[in-house]
Order: sequence, then C-alpha cells, then structure tokens
Amino acid sequence: MEQTLWDHLPLLVRSNSKESVEYILQTLWRTRKTGLDAADRHVIHDVLQLQNDSDLDPLLVCLRTLIRRCVYENIGKDEIQKLFPNEVLPEIQRLLTLLLQKFQREWREEEIRDQVGFPRLKAMTWDMANQESTEAMNPVAVINLKLQNDSKPQPGKLEVKFQLAKDTLETMVKSMYTIRDQLANVGETSEGHLPQETNTV
Repeated sequence: MEQTLWDHLPLLVRSNSKESVEYILQTLWRTRKTGLDAADRHVIHDVLQLQNDSDLDPLLVCLRTLIRRCVYENIGKDEIQKLFPNEVLPEIQRLLTLLLQKFQREWREEEIRDQVGFPRLKAMTWDMANQESTEAMNPVAVINLKLQNDSKPQPGKLEVKFQLAKDTLETMVKSMYTIRDQLANVGETSEGHLPQETNTV
C-alpha cells in the first residue's frame, strides 16, 4: 500500500468512538461489490466530521485494502497488526486490529458462501445391479442422489444417478474418511489460515 494512503488513517480519530469506526468498516464490507452510494458517503463524511470531501476517498481505499488483505489472504488474527507500518499511530493500529480481528472470521465465511453455490444433498438411495463386461457380470452399486440447488439464477431440484464398482467405491470411502477428519478440524483451521489445497480422487 502506498505511503500516501496510510497518511489518511488518522482521520479515523475524528469519529470519536469505536462504534463509528466499526460502522464504517461494516459499511465498506457490505458495499464491497457495489461501492458506496451517496447516502453511505454522506453518513461516513459526517461521522468523520470532514471539511473536505477529497479526503474521504483515499481513506476508504486504504480501509478497503486492509479489509481485502484480512479476508482474502492467509493472514491470521495475530498477524493483522503486522499490516501496519510503524508510522501509523499506535491507537489507530490497536483500534483497526481489534475490529478486523472481530469481523475476520465472519467476513471469510460470508465470502465463501457467496463463492460456493454447490447443491445441497436432500436424499440418497442405492441399489445393486450387474454390469455386463466381455468376460462376466460385475456387480455395481447404483447411487441415486436428490439435490436442492439454492444458488441463483437457476434454483431447483436436481437428480443425479451413477454407478460405482467395488474398487471405485473403496477409493471414495477412503476419501470420505479424509474429508470427515478435515471437517472435524475446521474450527481449529478457521482460527488460523484458510485451507488452500484441494484433494481429488
């Protein structure tokens, strides 16, 4: 982040309350996809008691950059304060660190929900069948999944049917145990870094 952006952080002192700065951060997160409208800008302008509107945009850019780094990069809660250079006032560092730590997990989870639109499993049934091959009849499991897709723009119900041979099923079961173990540790992981690797079967 350029030095000129950091120079605008002391404007937050004009808010005179932690709740006002918290409101600004929450508003910036809420409008991360649309940008601030005139009403939001007016409220923040008044909260900071700004004389010159030209001071607002550099401050907002700086705060949005901090929010993005806390949400999208592998920055743990204990590492947030390291984002600030020494020249940033200690009271500003403490305040922003406290608030970013407060909302980091919530914002990460919200961003993940926005990005992932996988259907939800509503029901699963299975049956046995024989698959013909050139040499013999091989038994297979026929899996039928009923899914609910809540993502936009095409919500609705889905039905997926597929066959699994014994060796494929064994590989899938082993992978499911691995996924179960990772989910059991998700609470511990979310306190530190978001997982980055994706396992494939």
